[in-house]
Amino acid sequence: MKVLLIGGGGREHAIAEAIVRSPRCEKLYCAPGNAGIAQIAECVPIGVMEFDRQAAFAKEHGIDLVVCSQDDPLCAGLVDTLEAAGLRVFGTRKNAAIIEGSKAFSKNLMKKYGIPTAAYETFTDPAAAISYLRTKAKFPTVLKADGLALGKGVLICQNLEEAEAGVRTIMEDHKFGAAGNEMIIEEFMTGREVSVLAFVDGKHIQLMTTAQDHKRAGDGDTGLNTGGMGTFSPSPFYTEEIDRQARERIYQKTVDAMAAEGRPFKGVLYFGLMMTQDGPKVVEYNTRFGDPETQVILPRMKTDILDVFDAVIDGTLDRIHLEFEDNAAVCVVLASQGYPVKYEKGKVITGLEKFRGREKDGYYCFHAGTKFDGNGNVITNGGRVLGVTAKGRTLKEARANAYEAAGWVNFENKYMRSDIGRAIDDI
Repeated sequence: MKVLLIGGGGREHAIAEAIVRSPRCEKLYCAPGNAGIAQIAECVPIGVMEFDRQAAFAKEHGIDLVVCSQDDPLCAGLVDTLEAAGLRVFGTRKNAAIIEGSKAFSKNLMKKYGIPTAAYETFTDPAAAISYLRTKAKFPTVLKADGLALGKGVLICQNLEEAEAGVRTIMEDHKFGAAGNEMIIEEFMTGREVSVLAFVDGKHIQLMTTAQDHKRAGDGDTGLNTGGMGTFSPSPFYTEEIDRQARERIYQKTVDAMAAEGRPFKGVLYFGLMMTQDGPKVVEYNTRFGDPETQVILPRMKTDILDVFDAVIDGTLDRIHLEFEDNAAVCVVLASQGYPVKYEKGKVITGLEKFRGREKDGYYCFHAGTKFDGNGNVITNGGRVLGVTAKGRTLKEARANAYEAAGWVNFENKYMRSDIGRAIDDI
């Protein structure tokens, strides 16, 4: 097969690595890709939102499958455009991608179909939101921009003053752009969060192994929310009892609810779960592979990913035996100092050669924000620069391996959390 992958982040590098492992992959292109993906695929300078150029390239190069796992193009209708051009596409169509594109839609869907989630109210008027906060809200409370905000449109407010400032930030200052035209005020839930990703073919669902993300910028879960500073898989806190409850109350019910709404879901459905005293509840849905969860999930997947993609498209997912290695993986994100607010780019990265050929030993360096400079050097080109992933027989071994490998690579202003996976010490 000739495959075109859309995107250029750490998640796409992990997907690319899984695709080239398949004996069915004859040639992989990536648009636009990055310096790491360029080592295993041919990168082409086409942006993720340039749908017509993607379609033209795919037709010209005889592409058998287009793969997309990025929220903006999916929610804007990439799959619909490419399918209309006669191409075979793995990804979620626009009318189903709304499950991530609008938090108000997803919350209303859960309420309608009895899927457990936090209590909430939605607002389009900032004055009404502030009035609700002053009269009915309990603190801490959660404010969420309705639309896509790169994983950053969520504010946890400890008191009324913080909450009122948050309303102004989202709805008046438009820090998250049009994503803040509508806002959700949500009950603050307590418990451990777990990410559960699943392949869905419109009717059937196949769960992947679990993962646990670290969203805050600083050690001890302090600082601002980010796109994710690291993750581990599997989550030892996701017990058999929680799995039973989630399968009964959440997973298939969500797939069936989307079908009942005339929005059959095909692609990857991400369940962000909070394990509360009342059982698992949905924090959020995403319509694609998570980032950086993908960087610890796909290296452990034994099933050929192209077989799975085909089954999702064809509606035959129930015939696939989805299998993962009986081990663990940890990913430590190497970021630019100052992320997610202000940071410098263009710093030369050294030590990347130490990862070459180490995949068989369970070491990976997934590029997120990198590019080549005019001299052939790999340089930083984003807030999250690299995702260093390592496997181990246990989570503790995987964590030790990941932090050792994180020391192999360096660049000016390199920053990382020192406590990714520390929660497993509580076990």
